[in-house]
This record gives sequence, structure tokens and C-alpha cells, in this order.
Amino acid sequence: MLPRNWKSLGVTLATLFGLAVFLSATAAPPRLQSSPPVSQEILLTLDPANTKLHWTVDSTLHTVHGTFAVKSGTMHFDPESGKAGGEIIIFATSGQSGNSARDEKMHKVVLESAKYPDVVFRPTQIEGKVASPGNSDVKLHGIFTLHGTDHDLVVPVHTELKGNQWSGTAKFDVPYTQWGLKDPSNFLLKVKPLVSVELEMTGTSKTNN
Repeated sequence: MLPRNWKSLGVTLATLFGLAVFLSATAAPPRLQSSPPVSQEILLTLDPANTKLHWTVDSTLHTVHGTFAVKSGTMHFDPESGKAGGEIIIFATSGQSGNSARDEKMHKVVLESAKYPDVVFRPTQIEGKVASPGNSDVKLHGIFTLHGTDHDLVVPVHTELKGNQWSGTAKFDVPYTQWGLKDPSNFLLKVKPLVSVELEMTGTSKTNN
């Protein structure tokens, strides 16, 4: 026969064991931490046939208007972080203003488009939120390559996304003489060293998982 104190110890241990089993059975299950939602990247593809670059430059005689054709363009961006990529390519050789002599000088002297046939913009970051669907006004940061040289550029863009279609308008200035291009002015005609650019874009959009 066990001593009384051993019996008491056994009862105490049995009670504690039973209590532990009860508490473990009724305890709430551990919470599982949910993973943060994965951001979906938006891809925009330009339709070159319906995308056009318009440019304007003032001179002492009149304001000159012209156009360039778009070769191709794709942009992709993360709506959450704003990180962007892709490129828009313009045919430098397609520039025209409606005056053959002026255009010849633009291509041979200023742009040297036979040597530098492409003008390229590569977006790197979107500043602001893009509504999808809806209208948005954002700033697009990127690298603008003109005449073989890269330049940092921030472009205000108004865009509209609707279904799998999108359109946008970007406006910015190009200080071409400051960027190393030749001044086409002569003793009779002074051309301002700043070209105003408006890029009208349209195309398709889709979401990449």
C-alpha cells in the first residue's frame, strides 16, 4: 500500500493532466497569416496607325506645325508601386512640316535622322494612381533618347482605360539646342530653341497576373 502522501501526489498529477487535456481541446486554433494580395501589372499596347506625335515650334516669322509617325509602343506598370517599363519608338525620318525645303534642313542638319532614325521614350515610373477603368492624370518618368543621347524626362499624361481599350495624351517640351542639336536659325529667321510636343495615343490594354 502506498503512503498517504504518494496517493495525494498521484491525485494532484492526474488532476493537472486532465486540466491540460481540457484546455488544449478547447483552445482556439492558431490564426493563419494571410499572404498580401499580389499586384497585377497592366500592359498597354499602342496602335501605331491611330497614334500620332504633333510638334510645334515658334519662329520670328510664324509658328511651324508638324508631325512624326509612331513605329511601335508598349508600356507596362504596377498600379501599386508605380514601377513602369516598355518603350515608345518614333520614326525620326517621318518628321514633316508641310515645307520640303524646311523638312530637308530639319532632317539633314538638326535631327540627322539618317544617322539617328529612331526617337525612343522608355518609361520607368508612374507618379499618381491610374484608375482602371476611368480617367487619370499622372506624371510619367522616363528616359528620352534623341539624336543618340539619353535625357531624363517627366511627362504629364491624361489617360482613359475602358475595358480592353485605352487612350492617352502626353504633352512635354524638348529643349533641342540645350540637348546638343543644331540651331536651324539664320540671319533672317530666328527659331526658338524649344519644341512643344503632343503625343496622342490609343491602343489595347490587358492585365498580367
